Amino acid sequence: MATYDLHQHLWPEPFVAALRARALPPRLAHDELVTIEGRFPIDLSDHDPERRAEVLDRDGIDVAVLSLQPNLGLELLVEAERAELEEAWVEGVTEILASSRRFLALSPTRPRDGFVGVSVGADTLLDLAAPAATFDEIERRGLLLFVHPDAGAAADPSRPSWWEWVVGYPAQMQAAYLAWLADGRERWPRLRVLFAILAGGGPLQLERLAHQGVDVRSTLDPNVFFDVATYGRRAIELCVETFGVAQLAYGSDTPVVDPRTTLAAVRGFGDSVMQILQTDTPTRLLR
Repeated sequence: MATYDLHQHLWPEPFVAALRARALPPRLAHDELVTIEGRFPIDLSDHDPERRAEVLDRDGIDVAVLSLQPNLGLELLVEAERAELEEAWVEGVTEILASSRRFLALSPTRPRDGFVGVSVGADTLLDLAAPAATFDEIERRGLLLFVHPDAGAAADPSRPSWWEWVVGYPAQMQAAYLAWLADGRERWPRLRVLFAILAGGGPLQLERLAHQGVDVRSTLDPNVFFDVATYGRRAIELCVETFGVAQLAYGSDTPVVDPRTTLAAVRGFGDSVMQILQTDTPTRLLR
């Protein structure tokens, strides 16, 4: 059976061209990505589909699920600018999907034909009235909802460079996960939701939630899943103890990080756990 990586990002040529044409963030300036968070070196060869397929072969992955990362800051743009960038990404990825069986994709913002689900930013879950119609459609069509960090705060020279990565993004994801527990899952009981980066460690907050009189067993939901991207053995073990291994799925956040550290952690649990994270759970999510 096929193995999957549910959390990869790839910028097709039309999207790269759209970023280069921009004067304001997010934009590409030579070999740097410029966002509100700062400037980051970019190797565009990492976004070449053929090279990405070679990385999949190296890592023993059959299929990568691609998404357009919300933390580029598209949600901060006026609607016309956001739509232009999203449509450029969709156009390019649609061509990639047509030419290669190595990739599936999540549509940004709303359902689109040919995509296996929808990717949204974490802040979307904080006010569920706004995306309600979209979530209704995702649930009706049996698609996957993938929740990913949004853009963080503007670069602050008084903070270390890793601050947003370790503090801001996990805080967003914890808030999104707990908002879903509080309000979302009851309204959309059949909607399958995958939270990136272990929901920022959100499952670890359930013990604190119990001190507020909440029966933690009531928070366990068979339609709520967590990808393990950027984490290692200790964090994965804690989440397995909370939910069992069947609610976890393999994601790598390629090419933002080198996937091999998390991949080695997953494989360190043995073949049966690896099959659940890379094959069984993704098959449930992508059905």
